Amino acid sequence: MQAQAKITPNTTVQRVAPFLALAFGLTWGLAALFLLFPEPFLALFGEISMNNPALILAVYSPGIAGIFLVWRWFGVRGLGRFLRRLALGRAPGAWWLFVILGIPAVFYAGAAVKGTANAPFPFTPWVQVFPALALALFLGPIEEFGWRGVALPLLQRRFSPLWAGLILGICWGVWHVPAFMLSGTAQSAWSFAPFFAGIVAISVMMTPLFNAARGSLLLPVLFHFQMNNPIWPDAQPWDTLFFVGAAVVIVWLNRATLFQRGSGVTDILMAAPGGGR
Repeated sequence: MQAQAKITPNTTVQRVAPFLALAFGLTWGLAALFLLFPEPFLALFGEISMNNPALILAVYSPGIAGIFLVWRWFGVRGLGRFLRRLALGRAPGAWWLFVILGIPAVFYAGAAVKGTANAPFPFTPWVQVFPALALALFLGPIEEFGWRGVALPLLQRRFSPLWAGLILGICWGVWHVPAFMLSGTAQSAWSFAPFFAGIVAISVMMTPLFNAARGSLLLPVLFHFQMNNPIWPDAQPWDTLFFVGAAVVIVWLNRATLFQRGSGVTDILMAAPGGGR
């Protein structure tokens, strides 16, 4: 079994840098091609929508970068151990309740303030919800193979979990900038500042979740899916305010570990059978 390479604080930046370069390069590069050459881009890929292959590739770029680098660093066997983190589901029950019930509760609370909590079901006929749910599951959550799969463990080698979550949240928010510049994306109709604050808050919340689940990829994927779940009512910008408030509460409840360097998960690969590395 191939051993997991030792990653020291001095090499953390050397490992995170290529991940960010690949993730930003793919997404921002595709966005730049569209902005500079819109007519050939549209002729080749079609109108910007969630079914556009170029947009899907742009959204997948953090996941692609994470998987590619794990293969590059640890080989095929290492990649298998990395992907087995999708099967890690053991986490405190409170986290499962938050992912399953807490996130929709935040959306409905925000919608209640906005006055959209009783909006009609947005899918007619109702069976159209299933392809929408599939798209939400297999689009945005793929990012987690990179953000939480690779970047967060590396950052927690050098920083406390809170700082690692904040740094990753800032990178994650900035990575979304092209989505606000392209018509046809959901973000093109939103304000960037509340979105950015929400992304950073979500990154902070996902950090203790990730650590409590011992590096599980399953929990971050489900968390990301719930954030994009198409059945929740429109609650912007109130949902963002509630998520920021939830992040503050979660930081307070987990302050014993979030501020302590070395308390977070730092392994990229799942432990080998028998506890080996």
